[in-house]
Amino acid sequence: MYFYAARQPILDKDKNLFAYELLFRDSIDNVFPDIDGDIATTKMIEASKFNLGIGEFTANKPAFINFTLETLSLGYANMLSTDEVVVEILETVKPGKKLLAICKELYEQGYTLALDDYEHKKVWTHFFPYIKIIKIDWKISTIEEIKEVKQAIVNFPDIKLLAEKVETYEEYNQAVELGFELFQGFFFAKPEMVKTKSLSPSQMAMAELLYETSKPELDLMSITSVFERDVTLSYKLLRYANSPIFRRRSEVSSIKQALVTLGSQELKRFLGLMFAVNVNPDKPSELINSAMARAKFCELASNDISAPVDTSIAFLTGLLSLIDAILDEKLETVLEKLPLAQEIKEPLITKKGALAELIQLLEFIEHAQWDKTTILMKKLGIGKEKVIKDYNEALAWADEQSQMTNEK
Repeated sequence: MYFYAARQPILDKDKNLFAYELLFRDSIDNVFPDIDGDIATTKMIEASKFNLGIGEFTANKPAFINFTLETLSLGYANMLSTDEVVVEILETVKPGKKLLAICKELYEQGYTLALDDYEHKKVWTHFFPYIKIIKIDWKISTIEEIKEVKQAIVNFPDIKLLAEKVETYEEYNQAVELGFELFQGFFFAKPEMVKTKSLSPSQMAMAELLYETSKPELDLMSITSVFERDVTLSYKLLRYANSPIFRRRSEVSSIKQALVTLGSQELKRFLGLMFAVNVNPDKPSELINSAMARAKFCELASNDISAPVDTSIAFLTGLLSLIDAILDEKLETVLEKLPLAQEIKEPLITKKGALAELIQLLEFIEHAQWDKTTILMKKLGIGKEKVIKDYNEALAWADEQSQMTNEK
């Protein structure tokens, strides 16, 4: 049985990854709001315990999971360890003695409790000693309502405020000023401040290599020449080629040898990752992780759609779909500067064609827009089992690459 889950990042004030919220569906055909919360949580627990393993799905970061009064009463939270879950009490749960007793017990057992989509009512103050996080919907809450919540928790300094549905850097900055410490939404995947700047020689070298490797036939002489002009990139190539994951019998000691040994596909992945990770190291790691997940998802899914496309082109297109956010510049302006194949530029600029639709499909999954996901899957001619398999594999691969990059 396949379980469908979207994972949405939650960042701290420094834009470091704090946790993920998991939005699970047992079937992509089901639209989330139409399904009973108890069923949703039950399916999620089954998935995490017996099929997925939450730590595997969240790169060992805590998972915010929605609970109803019923699923809390049945002890589902206790099926998960205290370090892998944040027990998120749905806004539909009414405060009462039963809920208070459950919260007190979970708190004493070491669980972190959060209130979802909080709207202040005096009765909730009885729960505050056991609550660590209060989530506020940024889109529908007024400044006055937020200040009211802040006043209500003034005697509970351990409670953190989390702003939900933060979609722009402007909203993020406003939330920081209001005292929020955690942020959920896709603001980090947008340009922070659009500014025009030239790419460094090293960035241009990587872009040139991306262009060379996106050609149908590799020109080893041209590629070697570009590597020879950049000592840092050459060092990273040799280090990558000698990585233990390839289990080489003998050491790779020259650029040409590295290129031949790696082969076309692995070389393209290496260059794509180097470009994403190094083009703007000040950006949140979750942004780079998202770009890598998109790259892998597009690569995996590109063979299964009704109009198949080259996997290497698909990988680079997915990777560069967030380049505007990575460089804080308009997408069209960035792509003008980069020597890339038209098959990569066109879907990113026009938002048309199979590759553009694959990126759109992934965005729908990220936002847990399951109804739109279903429609687009049918249009692309790709099955739901394959989509979620590709999505899970892409996340796992991106997490693994991020870990390797951080270790270096």
